[in-house]
Amino acid sequence: MKAKTTIRYLLLSIGALTMLFPFFWMIVSSLKTAAEVNTTPPTFLAANPTFDNYIYAFSKAPFARYFLNSVIVTVACVSLTLFTTILAAFAFSRLKFRGRDLLFSLLLSLMMIPYEMLIITNYQTILHLKLIDNLLALILPFTTSVFYTYILRNFFLSIPDSLYYSARVDGASNWKYLWRIMVPIARPALVTIALLNAIVCWNSFLWTVLVTNSPETRTLPFGLYTFMTSSGVRYERLMAAATVVVVPMVILFLLFRKYIVTGVARGGTKG
Repeated sequence: MKAKTTIRYLLLSIGALTMLFPFFWMIVSSLKTAAEVNTTPPTFLAANPTFDNYIYAFSKAPFARYFLNSVIVTVACVSLTLFTTILAAFAFSRLKFRGRDLLFSLLLSLMMIPYEMLIITNYQTILHLKLIDNLLALILPFTTSVFYTYILRNFFLSIPDSLYYSARVDGASNWKYLWRIMVPIARPALVTIALLNAIVCWNSFLWTVLVTNSPETRTLPFGLYTFMTSSGVRYERLMAAATVVVVPMVILFLLFRKYIVTGVARGGTKG
């Protein structure tokens, strides 16, 4: 038994190191000079760590503006997604109407459609609304999610029906019951949805390239594209820019990682 536990922890440690090594290498490379980055065989640590790459990254591209746009888009997407997800999950878990389960099954089938197949229709919609090169173009397509609705619906189904009937007997409307009872109870699932959606919105690159044309509306992931030119890539500068993009989400994940495990576990076990 002890040998099995040791092997299990050993394998988990190897997996953790494998996952963390790219982040470590990114940060170390961002502190190296051009000569150190291109050294063969590569050096493990920077001989003379320097922050010049970060200074260059902020001077090369308007990262302050990109960062502000990323924050605006992420906060707006997360807020709207939570609102629509809460309403949809409540409707599919508590309200009784004809064809409810069939409609939800049809919505779940949409999860099989790759995101890349929706880009054309989304782009045509944004073009029709004349929102090209507007922050709204980065927000509107990401305000709903069938996957998040599925997680929250199953979480709502785990809440005893007796609470709902008791609230209704006491005169509480569906709206009041939802926001005063179900939403506070479902906080782990909501935090999970918010974190996962924030990571997706923060790292969105392809859609940003398609619908934005000016630095005033672009986000941080597009800033990485600035360091890729026809003359080559300065990897130490690219790694510095990548660190600026990745670190906020890593910190956010580390602070709230337990909610992701709890929310997904409880949200995917019933329904």
